[in-house]
Amino acid sequence: MTDREDELAANLAKVRERIAAACSAAGRAREDVTLIVVTKTYPASDVRILSELGVRHVAENKDQDAAPKATECSGLPLSWHFVGQLQTNKVRSVVGYADVVQSVDRARLVTALSKEAVRAGREVGCLVQVALDAGASERGERGGVAPGGVAELADLIAGSPGLRIDGLMTVAPLTGEYAGRQRAAFGRLMDLSTDLRRAHPAANMVSAGMSADLEEAVAAGATHVRVGTAVLGVRPRLG
Repeated sequence: MTDREDELAANLAKVRERIAAACSAAGRAREDVTLIVVTKTYPASDVRILSELGVRHVAENKDQDAAPKATECSGLPLSWHFVGQLQTNKVRSVVGYADVVQSVDRARLVTALSKEAVRAGREVGCLVQVALDAGASERGERGGVAPGGVAELADLIAGSPGLRIDGLMTVAPLTGEYAGRQRAAFGRLMDLSTDLRRAHPAANMVSAGMSADLEEAVAAGATHVRVGTAVLGVRPRLG
């Protein structure tokens, strides 16, 4: 193995051990939590190594980086998740490779995703991104819809051709009442998930937690954790 293969294998093993320990502490089955490796800024060669190590879910947040990488890795048994704020002019490209868009936060984006999914003959899974730092009708600092807007947006997704409502996603907020309170933030997301599943029983995906707080997310009930740095290393500073 190369040095990079050794590094990724060791890091991945540690993250998998953390998830297993968190599941055990929470009384959950290990298979109830899926690891999504966030591969943004890292090359397709790393994605290939991760695939060989058994990773099946990867995430990207910028289309200009993700699209060529997804094309280069198109033969690998991977599900691609788009997790960044998505502009409508990038939707056609993203629908070409993303199996799940986790950052759906407005009606206009739903309309654009539906149009392109139908055009491409694909079904795209969608998560409503919840902004726990948003006011009653505002969007969050890093995208997302306020909790009060979740039900309406989920209904719109569910009724849109080519789209499937899969669940909810959040990023632990840096401001507002949940700042620094990851466990409480993820608990709030789980309450919203319970509400969502009353109307959409199959929308049981809850994407929360990253390298620093995956344990809190697993304890709260997250089904998917998004881990980048702990697997791939600290990203180089841009600029």
